[in-house]
Amino acid sequence: MGKEITTKTDQKDLVSSQTTAEVFKRSPLQWVPTLYFAMGVPFVVLNMVCSLMFKGLQVSDTQIAFWTSLIMLPWTLKPLWSPFLEIYKTKKFFVVLTQISCGVVFGLVGVALHLPSFFAISIALLAVIAICGATHDIAADGVYMQELNNEQQAQWIGWQGAFYNIAKIFATGVLVYFAGVLIKTFSGSENPTMEGTKMAWMSIMLIVGTVMLLLGIYHFFRLPAGRPALEQKKTFADVARESLSIFADFFRKKHIVYYIFFIILYRFAEGFVMKIVPLFLKAPVAEQGLGMTEEQIGLCYGTFGAAAFVIGSILAGYFISWRGLRKALFPLCCVFNLPFVAYTLLAIYQPDNLWIIGSAIVMEYFGYGFGFVGLTLFMMQQIAPGKHQMAHYAFASGIMNLGVMLPGMLSGLVSDWLGYHDFFIFVLFATIPAFLITWFVPFTYPDKQTT
Repeated sequence: MGKEITTKTDQKDLVSSQTTAEVFKRSPLQWVPTLYFAMGVPFVVLNMVCSLMFKGLQVSDTQIAFWTSLIMLPWTLKPLWSPFLEIYKTKKFFVVLTQISCGVVFGLVGVALHLPSFFAISIALLAVIAICGATHDIAADGVYMQELNNEQQAQWIGWQGAFYNIAKIFATGVLVYFAGVLIKTFSGSENPTMEGTKMAWMSIMLIVGTVMLLLGIYHFFRLPAGRPALEQKKTFADVARESLSIFADFFRKKHIVYYIFFIILYRFAEGFVMKIVPLFLKAPVAEQGLGMTEEQIGLCYGTFGAAAFVIGSILAGYFISWRGLRKALFPLCCVFNLPFVAYTLLAIYQPDNLWIIGSAIVMEYFGYGFGFVGLTLFMMQQIAPGKHQMAHYAFASGIMNLGVMLPGMLSGLVSDWLGYHDFFIFVLFATIPAFLITWFVPFTYPDKQTT
């Protein structure tokens, strides 16, 4: 009898141990931070770091602003192929595949910098990375929404935003700073040479490629597989028909026209600022810039901005959980857009003190981390819900990126026409539509609804 009781107790302990292990294995802590770090790296490198890279390689500002904006187009067009990701394989399959692909192509970009037509070849390779990165975003968000209910999404949205922003710090802070160090090292002096600059940026691209490869390997073992596709279509025509149906369903959603304008205008001003700020920081003082080096730019982003990014993102998640998305959204919009005043003040006074410049960057980065979370959660909980949740979230985020890409393509022309001083004043006026449309935005679903 005693032996039987002991055996049952041992079995119960074993089951409990297995259950605990399974819960730990499924913990979002093991995959949410790394998944959204991997999401942020390609986007930020293409969107911001490459601008500084091409600037150092003596490419004109007009070409930089236009082409580095245009290659972001896949993040807008990704709704066109997002339904195919719902129909085939699992979300994990596409996450791992695209991370490894990005790693390989980043390495090729580094090698291409030594070729005669390096700019055209690099842009073509970066466009391939953009397609992989956009596909990765669809699948990654699909895993997030499938594995977590609405309450968990709100709890982890801050961590999601934080590690996406850490990727931004890694790219614009650590990598840019290290690029500055390598430029001096390979040039053999304080004055950069073209060959030294190319060697430095080749090294940076190889580092980025290695990071993406390692993340792909890690997620192969740790990322939840997600639910498999519910249907397996036999022909391309069947898939296309299903895709058109999913696309049509998106535009039948309640308030969808208002929501489209909302997600475009929320980040409209940021679209102008994003491309110009790195060029403004690096431009000579005589040209209304701040005359900073890559090391100084990387130091400001990687030190002053890092803590502000993470704190802003995490606090936003708890702020939304406390207030509810409906009550929190307008304050989040204000915190997101008002810090652009900081760059206006920098353009007016052109300080050379890194503490002053760093303080302005802290203000903007905290606002970005805090405010962006609100838009992300709004798209997840007010636009995406329904039968085709992942695809509809991809539609929404694609439209959002269109609202950033179009002003980004025009930003170089506007800044050249107005000068940095008047350009940043113009940006402040560009924030007004965001405040108005956010104040009146309607809600389709209650904040606490669970899936």
